Amino acid sequence: MSKELLDKKDIDRILARMAHEILEKNKGTKELCLVGIQSGGVHLAKRLAGKIKEIEGKEIPVGSLDIAFYRDDLNIREKQPAVRRTEVPCEITDMKVVLVDDVLFTGRSIRAAMDALMDMGRPSCIQLAVLIDRGHRELPIKADFAGKNIPTATDEDVEVSLEEDGLEDKVTIK
Repeated sequence: MSKELLDKKDIDRILARMAHEILEKNKGTKELCLVGIQSGGVHLAKRLAGKIKEIEGKEIPVGSLDIAFYRDDLNIREKQPAVRRTEVPCEITDMKVVLVDDVLFTGRSIRAAMDALMDMGRPSCIQLAVLIDRGHRELPIKADFAGKNIPTATDEDVEVSLEEDGLEDKVTIK
């Protein structure tokens, strides 16, 4: 049985707040770029960039990052992860990079994403923005910008569905 936690309006409000928080922390858009983790994080990064443009009137670079080969569980997974595109439209060295993902759980995906980013250059800082922080960290990783903290049991699943994937915008827990 699944329970809906957020709907389209909730997600939109959360992203608007997060865009303001990102701008406040970074004092505007100078040397700022967003990089979404494939696949849900990419959609959210693009949406955040749109909100930032509405607020500041400036476009910022948005990239996508595939972490498939940086994962620490490749040798123990039954099914190998699908490889997707990595595209970062700017040099990230000396940039303030906001890494965007849909759900923060153990922190292992974020560690893999930071490793992938560091192979591309040396950002002045890496910040983390997530729509949902569900707890249960296995690594010392904390979101700089969290849309919603949702305490969960380890055996529960948090699912983020987005229009960009042909689904209705919502977050559910199973």
